[in-house]
Amino acid sequence: MHSKLTFKKIMSYNLLKGKRGIIFGALNEQSIAWKTAEKVVEEGAKITLTNTPIALRMGELSGLAEKLNCEIIPADATNVEDLETVFRKSMEILGGPIDFVLHSIGMSPNVRKKKTYDNLNYDFLDKTLDISAISFHKMLQTAKKMDAIADGGSVIALSYTAAQRTFFGYNDMADAKALLESIARSFGYIYGREGNVRINTISQSPTMTTAGSGVKGMDKLYDFANRMSPLGNASAEECADYCAVMFSDLTRKVTMQNLYHDGGFSSVGMSLRAMATYEKGLEEYMDEEGNIIYG
Repeated sequence: MHSKLTFKKIMSYNLLKGKRGIIFGALNEQSIAWKTAEKVVEEGAKITLTNTPIALRMGELSGLAEKLNCEIIPADATNVEDLETVFRKSMEILGGPIDFVLHSIGMSPNVRKKKTYDNLNYDFLDKTLDISAISFHKMLQTAKKMDAIADGGSVIALSYTAAQRTFFGYNDMADAKALLESIARSFGYIYGREGNVRINTISQSPTMTTAGSGVKGMDKLYDFANRMSPLGNASAEECADYCAVMFSDLTRKVTMQNLYHDGGFSSVGMSLRAMATYEKGLEEYMDEEGNIIYG
């Protein structure tokens, strides 16, 4: 029987040999962007990494860059000038136009400040939408104007099924994900026709990343989704595998899609495992007067 390490080695297919990519949003070993960076390099790609200067100070990205022998370009993805720098420098470093891009960016000040959906701070909401969704449009518009993405290129943004269905605690991030998916469709049409570039979103299972852990009740949501899904939750590593396939030439005609990568969760109404563990107690979600807080 192969060891886990040996198995991993033989599961590399050189899907991305000779391709150039940019990974936005890697922070630490828990992040999907981190796992995707490792996977695409394993599959033969050359990449650059980028995140905000504050994230670079807080995270461990320098260690990943050293491991993968790639460069980091500090940038705020909500700033067009910074995005221009990322694409220009990446093309210089990697020696040509970019074949694939991962947008793994999301943050809600309302979630962090525990503001419920019916009591949002609208300045915070503006930041949520700008960081988590509009940055995707800025990224695509910048790349298109610079002709930075190669013919046949692939762009992926990470989404969540809360864009279609209501989830307790997901708050204004649900609005951001809905906008993110709309941008992928609208820009996918234009970029596909004019540049043969495909744009998709991947709707991932609840994943215990730094950002995901900030969502209210995330541990319970993770457990519920795992019990609901016939195949169980998809891990960050498995999402990285899916991204690698979507970046490869094997998916040349897939565009403008929201692709569910959630073990089947999005197609299940109720599973036996979820029913068997259903809890009726709501005490921890009540205020001091016994009223349930639904936000």
